[in-house]
Amino acid sequence: MAISIPSRQLFIDGEWREPVKRNRIPVINPATEQIVGDIPAATAEDVDIAVKAARRALKRNGGKEWATASGAHRAKYLRAIAAKVGLPPGILNILSGLGPDAGAPLASHPDVDKVAFTGSNATGSKIMTAAAQNVKALLNRSCAMFVWQPVTLELGGKSPIVVFDDVDIDKAVEWALFGCFWTNGQICSATSRLILHESIAKEFLDKLVKWAKNIKISDPLEEGCRLGPVVSAGQYEKVLKFVETAKREGATVLFGGKRPQHLTKGFYMEPAIITDVTTSMQIWRDEVFGPVLCVKTFSTEQEAIELANDTHYGLGSAVISNDLERCDRVAKAFEAGIVWVNCSQPCFSQAPWGGKKRSGFGRELGEWGLENYLSVKQVTRYISNEPWGWYKPPSKL
Repeated sequence: MAISIPSRQLFIDGEWREPVKRNRIPVINPATEQIVGDIPAATAEDVDIAVKAARRALKRNGGKEWATASGAHRAKYLRAIAAKVGLPPGILNILSGLGPDAGAPLASHPDVDKVAFTGSNATGSKIMTAAAQNVKALLNRSCAMFVWQPVTLELGGKSPIVVFDDVDIDKAVEWALFGCFWTNGQICSATSRLILHESIAKEFLDKLVKWAKNIKISDPLEEGCRLGPVVSAGQYEKVLKFVETAKREGATVLFGGKRPQHLTKGFYMEPAIITDVTTSMQIWRDEVFGPVLCVKTFSTEQEAIELANDTHYGLGSAVISNDLERCDRVAKAFEAGIVWVNCSQPCFSQAPWGGKKRSGFGRELGEWGLENYLSVKQVTRYISNEPWGWYKPPSKL
């Protein structure tokens, strides 16, 4: 199916405009590998213009337009967005571009008060470094001045899904598949490590493969599609390499991990189910960001918890069992910011979203997410009519 991508520009200071250097980034349809359009590529010059526009917007009319406006006033504009009516110029600026050219200048800009980032650990580390450099720059200007650029990071994950032996196997199989494959594995919270009770492992895996074979792999625009292509050629090759490395290290590819026979074009891959995995293998330790599920078995609840927490990451986690007291124990023991009980991946805008360990810090969504964008100010007013009395007035010396 042909897709037409409308020509886009950057949105800066209330208007659409071309990038300063007029660079563009090609858009490749991962289902066909064809270039279907392009988007503007911002650079440091565009970032600086956008940040200055935002600064002006916050200070305009003494801040009354936005910075010090009431919640009701801001809500009016949020409703206006839904009605496609513009915000005051500079309040919203949209920059598309590559990480080194646009992301880096934005994260390190001294006039950016807050950075919220979702992405890889490597890029998250660079953003933290940029924020730290801002602190050093301001300290050098004045020894008495310490300014920190707040950062919220939602980084990678290698989330576990623990399945006990008292479950309805078909229901649990579907959750295991959905938790890893529903976005082609391209989501930080994917429960890509299946930790399975040994007494049901054979029956569970047999059904898991049968269900996986039944997944419709196609262009996402086709009716009934349940698994589309990986996002890019580079990511596709990376995911295939993960599978090959797992085999070389001694794991077994029980199903998938290769191109579907009926799709000769596009970055498509059959969902991979990998068994005979050890905790030292790359497939167990590193985030794949693709449709790859690795499997280990356990015999005791404590062993399951230890396997679940055997990761540098701590974003999502799931436990499936009919014993709700056990689910409660396991949920408390998980070292993760998000726990799903008898499901995997449901997300609600009212609930906090974020992780622990190398999955980042801070929270998005819900009232906890709003707190990351607030700065508490203390205001003290002296109400006594009496003088403070610490120093003797000159008349009494």
